[in-house]
Amino acid sequence: MKIRIEDNINLERDLSSKAVINNNVSGYRSRLKQKRLAEENQSEIESLKRDITEIKSMLKQIIGGT
Repeated sequence: MKIRIEDNINLERDLSSKAVINNNVSGYRSRLKQKRLAEENQSEIESLKRDITEIKSMLKQIIGGT
């Protein structure tokens, strides 16, 4: 059995497990999309960092004459 939490219509408490459950499906999907985009951005940043490191290494070789 579940009961609504007074201050938030999107939350319910499961009386058997005492868990708080978010029943806002669109909010959940939005959060998953936001999280996926953040992970993609982080992956892109890491890729750019590797590229910059590689470019710096090449420039040092050119400048050093090796």
